[in-house]
Amino acid sequence: MLVIAVALLLESGWPFLFVQTRVGAGGRPFRMYKFRKFAARCSPGGVPLTVAGDSRMTLIGKLLADTKFDELPQLWNVLKGDMAIVGPRPESLAFADCFLGSFEALLQYRPGLLGPTQALFRHEAHLYPQNLDPVLFYREILFPAKARIDLSYYPERSIASDIVWMFRSLRAVLYPAPPGGESFVVARRNIRGPAPLGRRGKA
Repeated sequence: MLVIAVALLLESGWPFLFVQTRVGAGGRPFRMYKFRKFAARCSPGGVPLTVAGDSRMTLIGKLLADTKFDELPQLWNVLKGDMAIVGPRPESLAFADCFLGSFEALLQYRPGLLGPTQALFRHEAHLYPQNLDPVLFYREILFPAKARIDLSYYPERSIASDIVWMFRSLRAVLYPAPPGGESFVVARRNIRGPAPLGRRGKA
C-alpha cells in the first residue's frame, strides 16, 4: 500500500486517500477510506459514481479501479469495526434514502469488502447506458438489483457460504473476466430480475 500511496503523491500530489462518509450498520454514518482514483482538483460534489471512461480518473487511478486496489485502505475500516470482510457494499450518503421501504432490512448488516454483489458487479462501471443519467440509473435500476441480491443472501448466510463468496470476490479481482464475460452477463440478468442467492446459490 505504501507503493500505491507514493505513486499517487508523485502523480498528482496530496491527498492520496479519498475519505467519504458512508452508511453503516443501523444507518450509522462512518468515514470510509479508499485510495484516490480521481484528480485531486475534482470537486467532492461531483457525480457520486464511477462510470466507464470517467474523465476524472488519473492514470494510476484507472489502474487502481481496474485492479480494485483502491479498496485496500478499507482494511482499516474492518479493523475499526465499521466494516466486515463479507457484507453489502457501503453506500454514500447521496443514496441513503434508497434504503427506505423494502430495502431497509439491509442496514442490519455491517457493510463489507467482499460479497455476492461485489463479485457479480465486478464491472459495474460498464453497465451504465450512455444516454441515461448515471445517478438516476443507479437509484432506479442498479441499487434495487444489488439490494435484492443481498437480501436473498445475508438472512441465510453461513460461515461456509461467506468463505465461498470471499474466494469468488477475490477471484473476480485477481482474475477478472472482461466486460461481457460470465459475471457481467449475470449482473445484467439480475438487473432485469435477480434470481435468489440463498443456500442454493453459494457454490
